[in-house]
Amino acid sequence: MSQLKFHSRRSPVVCTNGCVASSQPLATNIGLDILKSGGNAVDAAVAVAAALNVTEPCSTGIGGDCFCLFYDANRKQIHGLNGSGRAPQSLTFELLKEHGFDEANPPPPLHALNVTVPGAAAGWCDAVALYGSKKLSMGQILQPAIELAEKGFPVAEVTSFHWQQNVDVLQTPGNIHGKDLLIDGQAPDHGQVFRNLFLANTFKELAKSGKQAFYEGRIAEAIVKIIQSNGGVMDLEDLKSHVTEEVKPIVTNYKGLNLWEIPPNGQGITALLALNILENFNVKEMGHNTASYLHVLIEAVKISFADAFWFCADPEKTAVPTAELLSKFYARDRSKLIDLQRATVALNHGNPILVESDTVYFTVVDTQGNACSFINSNYMQFGTGLVPDGCGFTLQNRGANFSLQPDHPNCLASKKRPYHTIIPALATDADSGELLCSFGVMGGFMQPQGHVQVLLNMLEFGMNPQEALDAARFNVEYNKKVDEWYIYLEDGIPQYVAEELRAKGHAFVLPVTGHKRSMFGRGQIITKGDWWRHWGKLRSSNNVFWAGSDPRADGCALGY
Repeated sequence: MSQLKFHSRRSPVVCTNGCVASSQPLATNIGLDILKSGGNAVDAAVAVAAALNVTEPCSTGIGGDCFCLFYDANRKQIHGLNGSGRAPQSLTFELLKEHGFDEANPPPPLHALNVTVPGAAAGWCDAVALYGSKKLSMGQILQPAIELAEKGFPVAEVTSFHWQQNVDVLQTPGNIHGKDLLIDGQAPDHGQVFRNLFLANTFKELAKSGKQAFYEGRIAEAIVKIIQSNGGVMDLEDLKSHVTEEVKPIVTNYKGLNLWEIPPNGQGITALLALNILENFNVKEMGHNTASYLHVLIEAVKISFADAFWFCADPEKTAVPTAELLSKFYARDRSKLIDLQRATVALNHGNPILVESDTVYFTVVDTQGNACSFINSNYMQFGTGLVPDGCGFTLQNRGANFSLQPDHPNCLASKKRPYHTIIPALATDADSGELLCSFGVMGGFMQPQGHVQVLLNMLEFGMNPQEALDAARFNVEYNKKVDEWYIYLEDGIPQYVAEELRAKGHAFVLPVTGHKRSMFGRGQIITKGDWWRHWGKLRSSNNVFWAGSDPRADGCALGY
């Protein structure tokens, strides 16, 4: 299993009633069943989230966080839900200093101090309560995942690989219940049937008593016990006081298309910043994945990250100049940093105030045209890998994204939410407000750059949703220790293009093949109509749904 063959020749799925796209066929099918039983896009999305917790625990789960965007077709309105958790009340910058941790020596990524309150359980319940069809109960929505966990399922190929690659976090001595996610102490093989009775019971309690069942009582006590026994400080009050936040989505207009993202503490603003910068260049004329095109995109992404890494923080705790960052004037100013001949080596965040004006992503569109763009994650594979007694899920390690630099907006503080990587997206027609697509690309800091690449594949180069996901990608990574940007190029980008980029001063790794392709994210797309065929010439669309699912994962899109 060291190599993952990559021969995608998938057609986009086309349908007229409802459509689901996720990284696991069993989960996709469950979402479709919910739609057929009268549920709407949100009901189906939560059912998919639960099913993916069962089938891909090395990527996602109820011990992590979630975000969603909901497109209300009747009102042509977009709603946002921030289901991310906060740091424990007792976890302070001063406490970490007492333990010998600082910016130069942060807690190890898997340390229990990095567990923030899991927001997914409340996010699922609140999404259904706020935006669901009201035709299905939480019990009906969770029942397919409960049955999947009880009866067992054969583990898919890509999931099995990542489960095995990260099995050591479940086998550590302090993680006494890690064995609950193993078979005879080992990760399951491709095709081996795995059951998770503990997780089924967790879902049953959530179905019976709502989110209170997770944040109080047996489950909460088990969470606190495993965290504190491994050096963390979360307590029962931290869990009991957790709330989901309804948020106003942020948006930018790119050539008549409105791209919508969750505001900070989510990093969706990075994608909007990049698009605003790219609007100052004729990228279509450069040609898809040419050296000129990739150079401009890479530079725009680097500049956007330079801003996001500083400004993206919890707006409840620090002022985030979102409107100023998204001003077109600011983007024009930042675009001047791009030298078309040379890669920029050193980049600092801008000052918009002084300028004038390891994750699963899935999406559902229902027969009424409502869309739910949903993302759920543990962060790094299994998160911390810590499994609460009798619960069947691992706890996230989102706190690893806090800064320990005292003057940083994202500096760790009590009850603060960290910079968050997971981001769902929606696109609408700027004139009519009609839905164009619900999409996302999961995968850490790859996500905003994945959003930009697949969106431009459709809008600028006329690719259908499946082609847009199949196309080879780049991934920009910033290495803080050496203060250098590394560019990873996926197999499929020609060697001569790589050499041209090298001549411009980019430090890159090429080609990336096999299972290492996971660094380029795994996306899902559902579009309403075939607007990508004629964008800029004709805006009219139709009611056919087109869907694609990333071949870098096990999943698929299905419709009816």
